Amino acid sequence: MEMRITPSFTSVAEIELVYRSKIKPSLRPTVSEAKHAYEVFLNHWDMNKMELQEQFKIMLLSNANKVLGIYECSSGSLIGTVVDIRLIFCCALKANAKRIILCHSHPSGNLKASQSDLSLTQRLVQAGKLMDIAVIDHLIITTEGFISIVDEGLL
Repeated sequence: MEMRITPSFTSVAEIELVYRSKIKPSLRPTVSEAKHAYEVFLNHWDMNKMELQEQFKIMLLSNANKVLGIYECSSGSLIGTVVDIRLIFCCALKANAKRIILCHSHPSGNLKASQSDLSLTQRLVQAGKLMDIAVIDHLIITTEGFISIVDEGLL
């Protein structure tokens, strides 16, 4: 006789969404232009990797453009990195972000957005619209500076 084991309805994973910041809201920097975002990102970038591997990070912003945090989404090779859209918005939702700014490095030093950079940006903008989380810019950074896809008129 074969025995069947019935799973218990109480044996399921519990999901908890928590965002904790050690920084008081009044002390969080406000980002009002691409240069401000660039400066915040640069302070949270490992400069030893800037010319070594492409990295992709997001800045999470409140409704008042206060920085809630920076999240490193991926770190790849010299020529690219894989970005998971679900992880980006999972992080944004968890932090209760109203806006996000995308940023990735170009180890080559080339400050020009590729077609895949623009395509990814558009996909993230569309996904953000569904969740009422605005993607307000995408910066490309190198050791010598940055460009803003918004300031370049590409978004």
